[in-house]
Amino acid sequence: MPSLPFEILLGIYLGVLTGIIPALVAGTLGFVFRYVTGVTIPGFGVVVLALAIAGINGGLLALNDETIRTDENAVAILTAIVVVLMLALYAHAKGDKLGANVPRRMSLKGLRERTLSTDVVELVGGRGRVRITVVGEVEDLEGYPPLSPELREEIKTNEWTFPADLPVSELESRFEDQLRTEFDLASASVSIDERARATVAGAPPVGGLSKRIPPGKRAVSVPALVPTGLVPGESVRITTPDLTVEGTLLSASSGTSTEKNKPDAKTDGGEPEETPSPATVAIDRTDGGDGRVTVAVDRSDAGTLLRAERGEVIVLSRGIRREFELTSLLRRAGKRFRKVSVKAGGPLDGTTIGEVNVREAYDVVILAAKHDGWTITPRGETELAAGDDLFVVGTREALTGFEVVAG
Repeated sequence: MPSLPFEILLGIYLGVLTGIIPALVAGTLGFVFRYVTGVTIPGFGVVVLALAIAGINGGLLALNDETIRTDENAVAILTAIVVVLMLALYAHAKGDKLGANVPRRMSLKGLRERTLSTDVVELVGGRGRVRITVVGEVEDLEGYPPLSPELREEIKTNEWTFPADLPVSELESRFEDQLRTEFDLASASVSIDERARATVAGAPPVGGLSKRIPPGKRAVSVPALVPTGLVPGESVRITTPDLTVEGTLLSASSGTSTEKNKPDAKTDGGEPEETPSPATVAIDRTDGGDGRVTVAVDRSDAGTLLRAERGEVIVLSRGIRREFELTSLLRRAGKRFRKVSVKAGGPLDGTTIGEVNVREAYDVVILAAKHDGWTITPRGETELAAGDDLFVVGTREALTGFEVVAG
């Protein structure tokens, strides 16, 4: 009968020989399960799996020979089983730890929903982003008025970029939100395929007259001599024989006639030309002349103003709208505003503005931050955490890059 030390060495040898494959399988499964699902495989399952694989591996290595499985080699066999289990449990523990520490970018839900092709993903600052291309014509939504040709073209030719780690359903939702925000669309519908190609349908902005009438006011249209350069939103004074009232201009239209359209105008053949009626067209900025103005006035003045055959329009000074000066200056300089929420685990989570060095790293400026309440022009020591809201300013490209990384 072989000595005990020899039996133990033989068992270690057999255990290593048959335990390599079970250890590799246990380590791989431990990593994949923890990385994808966040679940750790129970140790009992690892033991059963390792013994099953070791049995198959041992058979393939001819270790089930009668000379090895005799009672005299019981110590060696028991030692081999212990070695196989130790190797499998050790490999599983290491794989599970690695799966827990590697940044997770996949989940079972994400694998089901994510259908974007990998070759449409671009890497920017270590993070993936995808450029959405609008294909075909921008369609109208049923039940809404049609979109204008200019708005269709702007939506189609604009550049749309989003984080690539979002499922397609989330990309569609974000695209719809951005369309409603940037173009004030009443509604939008987006469908994106695996090649990042989007089909878009939208409803025009809800900017009807009724939405611009302040509470307690009424809209009244009056024929008048319309001043040149009048635009909606002006403060005006309407004077009639019975009433003088001040209100806010909602819209203005003017009619013009040229020498060609006068009744006495002649064609080359000497016959009088047919005189069309003067065109009365609603415009953004009036050219001046006879037309109509629609103003929002108090209810008590609306009836009297409606009975007036004609009114005189005087434009009142409102001074400078200083609340819009900053926005106007930024847009002239090619800058835009955007609200970004700090995401959990991102480079801004748990740091300060100074530590991240936002201005130099992302070429954007944080105008306001909401951590424990809103802070205007926050300093470098301002702390940031997941869920904080930031108002940032920069170019469209810089804001998109910053949102991909931080938001």
